[in-house]
Amino acid sequence: MDEIGLRNRTRGIETTGLADLGSLRWNLNAVDLVETAIRRGEGRFTAHGALVVTTGQHTGRSAKDKFVVRDENTDPVIWWDNNRAMTPEAFERLYDDFKAHAAGRDLFVQDLVGGADPENAIATRVVTEYAWHALFIRHLLIRPDRQALIDFDPELTIIDLPSFRADPERHECRSETVIACDLSRKIVLIGGTSYGGEMKKSVFTVLNHLLPEKHVMPMHCSANVGPDGDAAVFFGLSGTGKTTLSADPKRTLVGDDEHGWGKDGIFNFEGGCYAKTIKLSAEAEPEIFATTKMFSTVLENVVLDSDRVPDFDDKSLTENTRAAYPLHFIPNASASGRAGHPKNIIMLTADAFGVLPPIAKLTPAEAMYHFLSGYTAKVAGTEKGVTEPEATFSTCFGAPFMPRHPSVYGNLLRDLIAEHDVDCWLVNTGWTGGAYGTGSRMPIKATRALLSAALDGSLKDAEFRTDPSFGFQVPVAVEGVDPAILDPRSTWADAEAYDRQAARLVEMFRANFGKFEEHVDAEVMEASPISAIAAQ
Repeated sequence: MDEIGLRNRTRGIETTGLADLGSLRWNLNAVDLVETAIRRGEGRFTAHGALVVTTGQHTGRSAKDKFVVRDENTDPVIWWDNNRAMTPEAFERLYDDFKAHAAGRDLFVQDLVGGADPENAIATRVVTEYAWHALFIRHLLIRPDRQALIDFDPELTIIDLPSFRADPERHECRSETVIACDLSRKIVLIGGTSYGGEMKKSVFTVLNHLLPEKHVMPMHCSANVGPDGDAAVFFGLSGTGKTTLSADPKRTLVGDDEHGWGKDGIFNFEGGCYAKTIKLSAEAEPEIFATTKMFSTVLENVVLDSDRVPDFDDKSLTENTRAAYPLHFIPNASASGRAGHPKNIIMLTADAFGVLPPIAKLTPAEAMYHFLSGYTAKVAGTEKGVTEPEATFSTCFGAPFMPRHPSVYGNLLRDLIAEHDVDCWLVNTGWTGGAYGTGSRMPIKATRALLSAALDGSLKDAEFRTDPSFGFQVPVAVEGVDPAILDPRSTWADAEAYDRQAARLVEMFRANFGKFEEHVDAEVMEASPISAIAAQ
């Protein structure tokens, strides 16, 4: 077997279970991976030197094809209402078939790290069939230095073979696509999909399982820090603005998607960013736009014009077009991926009903209520089959990646908020002036102005009103923001229609939260919108 590249020769490919391969390319750098991907026909250059690739039928995560092995270790701790189970026997058959499928193939290995805090990091070995997948995950995780590669001892293994086709009967899965996680052995198998995001979310899933036992809060969030060390955390699902809003030129970017919060503060799980690019512009998002003109940035499913210039308005392949790039492509990114304890927590939601205000101040109990609720809208293209925004409740703002029960994460978060006296805000980046289809998307300029006021502390001194449906506090006036937008009811042409829509959304919250009632105390229940209405 032909092997090239820097590696720990005492911890070779045998750690993955693979053997009899055609060749192995270990830890190639970005230049070598781009050249290899072009030579193999996996992608092509844009006019600016980025690498554009297409992912075929899977242009988003295949959430229904993800499974967790149910064994004696995972059975009592995994939230099985949310995670699909696979038997150890089925996983073993799948693993054997992955090994057989890999035999004779030319593969790529990247030895990387998930977690910028050494006490909570996981050494991750990723084996890929495509050179561009190796480049993608090299961008997204943390890249060890030369000596660390020589001494690298993997704890987590991910094997990604897009050409593999699962057998639903033999492998106890749903289709030819499979993402199977053996959390006990720390092995993830990905087959039948070329979507790069499956790899990074697999690392997130594993850390979400491991860290709570260490009293570390794993979070689906972006984070940044101000010049005075005032860190902020932005919770939210894809499409709610985590990446966009955390890329603030006045603040240092810690990371754009996945973080932990432990005894020493917050830390990035990743070493890169995975930004949505649909309707991306230099005016609205200059830092992100600039990365799309940099050599080795990976553009997923972005359409090029005849001059090979990306057309970010073209959604003919998917609305879930993406750019993957290392964190240092953002000029004000943190080199360490770490910051102190946050002073502000922002919970982002894209309200498709046009009911929620653009910002609201939350008490700790309200913060836990809305964290467990995780209300937002699935944005078109983020998951296969979703063609337009639809209301959803994704607990912890990341249910697909949460192996444990939401109360585990909710209680951890509430403890940390109380311990560090954190201010919490609910920010709606969704619709105003009506529901999706009638209203318009919340102006990003207004969102940025409201966030700036929250982060610099000035918003706490504003005059607030109590929202009649949800009970939280909403500012009446903020400098630089049209006061009408702060009162969603006033933006609707038909105020009574707004009231009906608000009542409908409150009922959705109530119905969803029923499954959490036995896991929270009376104070959290009193923070519910039903309690707010009853108190009137």
